[in-house]
Amino acid sequence: MSVSHAALRDTLCRIGRSLFERGLTHGSTGNLSARAGDGFLMSPTGVSLGQLDPARLSLLDARGRLVAGDAPTKESFLHLAVYAERPRAGAVAHLHSHHATAVSVLADVDPDNALPPITAYQVMRVGVLPLVPYHPPGDLSLADAVRARAGRHHAMLLANHGPLAAGTDLAAAGDTVEEIEASARLHLSLHGRACRCLDAAEVAALRARFPVTC
Repeated sequence: MSVSHAALRDTLCRIGRSLFERGLTHGSTGNLSARAGDGFLMSPTGVSLGQLDPARLSLLDARGRLVAGDAPTKESFLHLAVYAERPRAGAVAHLHSHHATAVSVLADVDPDNALPPITAYQVMRVGVLPLVPYHPPGDLSLADAVRARAGRHHAMLLANHGPLAAGTDLAAAGDTVEEIEASARLHLSLHGRACRCLDAAEVAALRARFPVTC
């Protein structure tokens, strides 16, 4: 195993443990992946992100077939759908974090942008956050729904499920899902109250200055 490949394994496990220890995922929910040469490293199915073993991570080839390690997350097809539409993405993170999932079940969510532009960092790191319609867990039709949006959006919210985000690397993907969770928490704390969100000109200026790079 090359040093860079070993370092990538260690980074995936370290970020997974950090997300778990800070309460951003629970039990064996959530999954992470990263490009690894011509294939992908993924967190295995049924394993807590807080207890990932670098040697047992799932290694998939370019077509998504397991070539080494434990069986991959049951939601590997979501990651592969994002990679197919975003060739510059280096990593994908998917959580079932509390506040983001709570937003995903609200009846008045805008399906084109589930979170209003409350803060600058939300606009910079998340941008527009489409709500993907509900599909049962493991249903491959969810991959089609994700793929239909992934070309235009590096982050999205899966209805009754949780956030999904791509990044240039694992740190960037992790930062994005964390920003979604923090923004969702803030949104819920303000829900039902009059707010001064960022206006269209302010949002446009931020997007021009901080474009998505993955």
